[in-house]
Amino acid sequence: MPTRRLGSTDLNLTTVGLGTWALGGPWQYGWGPQDDGEAVAGILAALDAGINWIDTAPAYGLGHSEELVGQALRQTQHKPIIATKCGILWNERREKVVHLKRDSIRRECLASLRRLGVEQIDLYQMHWPDPPQDIEEAWEEMVRLAEEGKVKYLGVCNYNVQQIERISRIHPVASLQPPYSMLRRDVEKELLGYCARQKIGVVAYSPMQRGLLTGTFNHERLAALAPDDHRRRMPEFQDPAFSASLELVASLRKIAQRYGRSAAQLAISWVLRRPEVTSAIVGARRPSQIQETVGAADWSLGKQDIEEIETLLARREKTLAGSS
Repeated sequence: MPTRRLGSTDLNLTTVGLGTWALGGPWQYGWGPQDDGEAVAGILAALDAGINWIDTAPAYGLGHSEELVGQALRQTQHKPIIATKCGILWNERREKVVHLKRDSIRRECLASLRRLGVEQIDLYQMHWPDPPQDIEEAWEEMVRLAEEGKVKYLGVCNYNVQQIERISRIHPVASLQPPYSMLRRDVEKELLGYCARQKIGVVAYSPMQRGLLTGTFNHERLAALAPDDHRRRMPEFQDPAFSASLELVASLRKIAQRYGRSAAQLAISWVLRRPEVTSAIVGARRPSQIQETVGAADWSLGKQDIEEIETLLARREKTLAGSS
């Protein structure tokens, strides 16, 4: 599987990485019920397919995602690159609580090391720049953890350019993890170019827009989502945006089918068309999902295909503008 170097680090990531948000199970931003056996099997299937890195976070299932990754690591000889995060705690109602004080960051790191069963975290990321007044304090503590060897490289998620520059005065930022998909292109305006100039790696999350671009969604499946699946509350799963996206995906599937590919693979490959993107984080809740989507890793879209997709995306935007 092809790899790309993460910024100025010595980490070479496969262009598809395994995301473990959904397999962590129920919490405020969960994806409904999850079978732990299928989750671990999915992790192992990803590693057997050639994926060399896993992205997780304490918040995913309130520690459970990291525990499942730890279980999988004990069952395989693969030694994947491990990326996790800090900055989100939770209360007794399983709701997220943002916290970036230095003592909390240290406790989070030690807890992650224990759950994962590793001696060092390869990439330690601040999950959100929230509360914004505390990002320097949290980053300083993350630097101390790196100096102590508990983590190797430091990155951030969901940051803008100004926030990256604030903490870069303290210590270099190795990577940025932003949302990026055909339906969410904010990073193209400024962030991707900035990261390229600063040699900051980019690992994009939600390239399939929470499953919306996989070609498996329709109104019936949306109605059947678990009551606690956070997607029920997301704007892109409400009409008119949802119906417009279904029309888009129907056209995207036709492009993918020309090459014997799936809509999900097309969505991932589209994100990877940008050279600034080191890797796309692809979620999987069972082996069959990652065994399909991993095929996007070595698929490079041609210029004509990209132009055709741009036309389809512009048509979707025009449709939504007309319905507002």
